Amino acid sequence: MSTLYDVARAAGVSTATVSRVVHDQAGVRSATRQRVLEVIAELGYVPDGAAQSMARRRKEVVGLVMTESRGPETQVEQDGLLFIDEVLRGVDTALAPVGWSVLISVVRSDGPDARQQLRTVAAKVDGMLISEGIVDSGELALLTAHTPVVLVAGSADEPHADVVCVDNDYGTTALTDHLIGRHGRRRLFYVDGPPEAPDARERRRAFEKVVARHADATLTGSFQGRFATVSGQQAAREILAGPRGELPDAIVCANDQMAIGVMRELRAAGIRVPADIAVTGFDDIHLGAMFSPPLTTVRQSMREVGKRACAMLLERIANPDLPRRSERLPVELIVRESCGCPPHATPA
Repeated sequence: MSTLYDVARAAGVSTATVSRVVHDQAGVRSATRQRVLEVIAELGYVPDGAAQSMARRRKEVVGLVMTESRGPETQVEQDGLLFIDEVLRGVDTALAPVGWSVLISVVRSDGPDARQQLRTVAAKVDGMLISEGIVDSGELALLTAHTPVVLVAGSADEPHADVVCVDNDYGTTALTDHLIGRHGRRRLFYVDGPPEAPDARERRRAFEKVVARHADATLTGSFQGRFATVSGQQAAREILAGPRGELPDAIVCANDQMAIGVMRELRAAGIRVPADIAVTGFDDIHLGAMFSPPLTTVRQSMREVGKRACAMLLERIANPDLPRRSERLPVELIVRESCGCPPHATPA
């Protein structure tokens, strides 16, 4: 007997759309509704038949597994979870039409029991969304053998799982070229993200490529951060501990939270942003636009990452034999005052 997923594939729509049509809910265009109804008739789909019996045997729960980082002073960096907060909103949006729930689990990135914790979560859910670098490729191969998995902000070339990520290369390249080409910033310091995070690695590689391409640009130093505000503060203190005559003229941060930490520390030390040092971030969180000066950054839709990853996971749960997929979402350079642009600059 045909299932809801068969109808969705044949009609070229999502399972959520089919569900809305079956339950006569609003939010579906007339032409789409008519196409779905025609496919239902063609396939002989019966909502309360075998397909729903199969659905009832599912747990109707997806797992969202995120990492808890520890910073340079071993404290838990709670503000480092802001990315996951936005991702969770996107996941909720994708699950609402089908009525499924989400189980959130926090894994210590350096914890010895991470592998067992992942297996415990897998036993309680129909599929898992795993964020940035929690599990290595070998363990992932074992996990995906029996559990549908989508990596959130993972490496696009991961061979063992579906991946949803953003175009880190384009965003960081555009940002760094803007600093060097538009504002003549030549002495750059880089505040990196955690080494296990694919996002951080991609942004660092793109930054280094741009600096190498400009013969008169120099990387004056770098700091290994954890994507949290305290990392930016630590990086700024390290910079300020050096000779004042050797300060960089730009600090490029792998995310906005670290950039805000940098600017807070520079301001406390009497360093003007951007007159003395330009500062940039990545993500475009709301606080960055409200900070003084407003933060130049790269906008990624973290909520859309969660929504797309969850939609991909539901498709994988419905059809485990789908080929492996990778989706890279676009980003946008947002120029504001922290790089030296005038107020009310427009998106670049």
